[in-house]
Amino acid sequence: MSIVIEQPVEARLVAAAPRMPSIPATLHYDRRDPFAVRMTFPAPATLEGVEVCWTFSRELLAAGQKSAEGHGDVRVRPYGYDRTVLEFHAPEGTAVVHVRSSEIRRFLEATSDLVPVGLEHLQLDLDHGLAELMRDAC
Repeated sequence: MSIVIEQPVEARLVAAAPRMPSIPATLHYDRRDPFAVRMTFPAPATLEGVEVCWTFSRELLAAGQKSAEGHGDVRVRPYGYDRTVLEFHAPEGTAVVHVRSSEIRRFLEATSDLVPVGLEHLQLDLDHGLAELMRDAC
C-alpha cells in the first residue's frame, strides 16, 4: 500500500485581470506526516520562477469545504457551486486560487482511506522523533 497520495488539480489564479488563468497544482499527502497536506505550484506558474509549496493541515482543507476557515498564512472557504478558494498569504503578497471542490473532496477521501480522520496519531513514530531530538543533547 502506498504511503503517499499525489493528485494534480487545476487551479484558477484570481488576479486583477478579468480572465483567471488556469495553473497546474498538485495536492500531496504523506502518511508519515498524517496531519498535513501540501499544495505545490510548479516553477512556470509562479512569479519567482521556482516551485512553491505550501503545507497546511488536512483538517483546515476539509473544514474549508463548508465554511471560511483559517486565520494564518493559509485560508480556505467555499465559493459558489463546486469551487473552493484557497488564499496563500506571504510577505511578498497574497495568492488566491479557485479549485473545484469535487477535486478536493476526492483528494480528501483518498487521504481518509489511507489514514482515517481521528487516527492520524497512530502513524506517528514518537520514539524515533524523540530519539532524533535527543541525539545531539548529550
